Amino acid sequence: MPGPSAPPPPAIYSALLALLLLLTPPANAFSCSPLRLHDSTFTWDSLQLLRDMAPSPTQPCPQQHAPCSFPDTLLDTNDTQQAAHTALHLLQHLFDTLSSPSTPAHWLHTARHDLLNQLQHHIHHLERCFPADATRLHRRGPRNLHLSINKYFGCIQHFLQNHTYSPCAWDHVRLEAHACFQRIHRLTRTMR
Repeated sequence: MPGPSAPPPPAIYSALLALLLLLTPPANAFSCSPLRLHDSTFTWDSLQLLRDMAPSPTQPCPQQHAPCSFPDTLLDTNDTQQAAHTALHLLQHLFDTLSSPSTPAHWLHTARHDLLNQLQHHIHHLERCFPADATRLHRRGPRNLHLSINKYFGCIQHFLQNHTYSPCAWDHVRLEAHACFQRIHRLTRTMR
């Protein structure tokens, strides 16, 4: 029976510790790898579902323009974490708006349900990209810019209310949602 082996030299412990530190990402590193698997078709699929869900109204709509302007400065970022927060904020607002019980009767329920499921799934993946204390992290972000997203979607809600949730008002919301999906696509390209 061989005797007890000699303990490894201290240099091995130092090398293992250094390797472990190199391979472990910093606590504040932003990792959003689960998101990248879904980004390639998310925007296209969402636009297709939106098109399927919300056919044009049966009667022609008068030209209605909501006085809502999107804060395009949010799209001009190279910061992957800010882009992810902005995309998450947009997705959450889109989900809230499109899940409204006052959507028009001519919208297809199955396609709407599929779109809402896809939005929720993508929201879940984005939320997983942030640490458990994401609310604290979110508050440190560009607060004024995210307040302007809240203002943008608040304007859309007021537009719907002022037009008594008419099919034509919802058609305008559908166009705004289409533009939001294009913005989300631009933001997810920043996150790659």
